[in-house]
Amino acid sequence: MLISVIVPVFNESETLNLLIDELSAALDGEDWEVIFVNDGSHDRSAEILLEAAQADRRVKVLTFSRNFGHQAAITAGLDFADGDAVVVMDADLQDPPELLPRMIDLFRQGYDVVSAQRVSRDGETLFKKWTAAAFYRLMRRMVDKRLVQDVGDFRLFSRSAVLALRAFREEHRFMRGLVAWLGLDEVILPYHRHCRAAGHTKYSCWKMLRLAWTAVSSFSALPLRLTVAFGLILSCAGLGYLLRVLYLALCTTTTVPGWASVVVLQCIFSGGILIALGLVGDYVARSYEELKHRPLYVVKAAHNLDRRIPEAERACILMDHQMTPLTRENSGIRYTDRPSPRQPIGVR
Repeated sequence: MLISVIVPVFNESETLNLLIDELSAALDGEDWEVIFVNDGSHDRSAEILLEAAQADRRVKVLTFSRNFGHQAAITAGLDFADGDAVVVMDADLQDPPELLPRMIDLFRQGYDVVSAQRVSRDGETLFKKWTAAAFYRLMRRMVDKRLVQDVGDFRLFSRSAVLALRAFREEHRFMRGLVAWLGLDEVILPYHRHCRAAGHTKYSCWKMLRLAWTAVSSFSALPLRLTVAFGLILSCAGLGYLLRVLYLALCTTTTVPGWASVVVLQCIFSGGILIALGLVGDYVARSYEELKHRPLYVVKAAHNLDRRIPEAERACILMDHQMTPLTRENSGIRYTDRPSPRQPIGVR
């Protein structure tokens, strides 16, 4: 049985050698491969990965032409993984490789998805822990109630689960939501999350907010429905204020209150309208981006991947002098031959 480990990498040069050593120790006795997806790193990550691939053919490397994001890197790894069981984990060693044997044992018991759940978090601020808890509560309410608290992308997938995930080719991706949507047999494995071995997190507060909004907008139209409810509330408030004004004007001698209240109401209504238009515009923009059907990622180089190109939609794979030759037979991919130093060998 082959075990594939997918590791997205973005500026993780300080941890890569240690990670490779720990993966080798954790998977001792297993038939394994590890696929590092270099997501546009601009430190020494690419050099370290190339040296590791030259030293051990079980270490495979995909190099993106630029930074396409963590979710796209996971997608590329799943497209290229050959394993009967496929593990997705981060490169910072907060996802402990020593947990892999327990995950593999649970997989052998018949589970399609083995999800590692963080029961504690070392080295994280109170604000980070609070926002993470709020994120998962929001996702469970607005995206899918089957999402499990404190379960990230550190998971093991069976071959059938990988094939199912490959069928999802939308541009705005939230892998945790896709796994929950599939509804496959899943088991939760609690673990203690360590501090980063080195470096700093690549997920800033702004990126976490973007991920949360991608998750909500990709799986739910609830924000649009909430704007309808908000509009109804504002309309009822405006109608109530109109009735009060009519009562004061027709039934009493009190002067109708003037400009301050009018300005406040105008600001409230205008703000509500702009929020609703912004939400509608964002959903329309996401639909427009999907209609363009651009590739989810562009692979400019690969090492130790001496097999045919995967039959994956919305994937662009380029060839240059660093790339291990891949066969074209029966790949199902359209080819364009051009006389240039870097020649596209397949775009589907």
